[in-house]
Amino acid sequence: MASRSSRPRRSRAARWPRPGVRAAPALLLVVAVAACGSVGQPVRSSTAAPLAPPTATVQSAAVTPPCDPVPGWSCEQSARFAAVEKKIDGLPGPDGHLAVSFTDRTTGRTWTAGDVTHPGWTASTIKLAIATDLLEGDRTGRSALSGADRDDMAAMLHSSDNEATDRLWKRHGGDDMLARFRDRYGMGGVAFQPGFTTSTYWGFVKCTTADLASLGRHILDRTDPADRAHLVTAMRGVAENQRWGVWAAGAGNRPGDKNGWSQEKDAYGEHWVTDTVGFAGPDERYVVAIMYQVPPQGSLDDGVHAVSDVTALLFGAPTPADVTVPEPDG
Repeated sequence: MASRSSRPRRSRAARWPRPGVRAAPALLLVVAVAACGSVGQPVRSSTAAPLAPPTATVQSAAVTPPCDPVPGWSCEQSARFAAVEKKIDGLPGPDGHLAVSFTDRTTGRTWTAGDVTHPGWTASTIKLAIATDLLEGDRTGRSALSGADRDDMAAMLHSSDNEATDRLWKRHGGDDMLARFRDRYGMGGVAFQPGFTTSTYWGFVKCTTADLASLGRHILDRTDPADRAHLVTAMRGVAENQRWGVWAAGAGNRPGDKNGWSQEKDAYGEHWVTDTVGFAGPDERYVVAIMYQVPPQGSLDDGVHAVSDVTALLFGAPTPADVTVPEPDG
């Protein structure tokens, strides 16, 4: 998320959005090791080989390690989930909070880690909801978009331009837009945080990781095809300052994302937030949402790498992830 120097500030000191085996002569029994299917419930099987001639020598197949899968997920993906949990457990600070939502749109299954109902600052991820609402409003005739509006929406999604977002919010935003996020996009935890401005403002909004995941699924599963295509293309074409987070799934997974980063001062102290929502995989199969309330002693770099490495682990990509850390001011 870009700096909020051009918009109302919160009451705080500073704010930067900153072997084979020889057979016995009597009986040989070969047991196949249990394995899991690629999708769906795990499949366990054992097969006894026919009796071998007394003088035969049989080489065993390579032994696969036993699997302890998450119900409904493959052994491989379950191992990735375990790596993510280990990563999260290793993050420092009692005032830090990281939550992950990972949905397979083909099976409909969702895996989560951390408290995905914990409210946190949306930073610029809320801009994805704004763009979704603007496209819907223009298509239905609720609120027509001018050429300038479309230019601003492109800048808002591409480089997370704050000034462009301000102009769009002034003309089309407000409480009614937030209500549509809750009612239409399943973002039940979206709430404006009063006390900083006299009217509802996009920059002072909190939501949950589950909310961002719901937004991502709405865009891919329930929006008008033209609107979906517009948003998917924009999320795949973001500027360098947003090439982290879900982007760390790797180019082969053709990811798209909308990220948010800002420095906040609240009950947890002065701290960074680094949030990411997007998709990856063939036909945008997987929806990922991660929100990280970085501990006060942490940095923007820490936050960006944490959410990027979590994504990389989810997709079996190398870590540390090779990503771009944005400038504090976006």
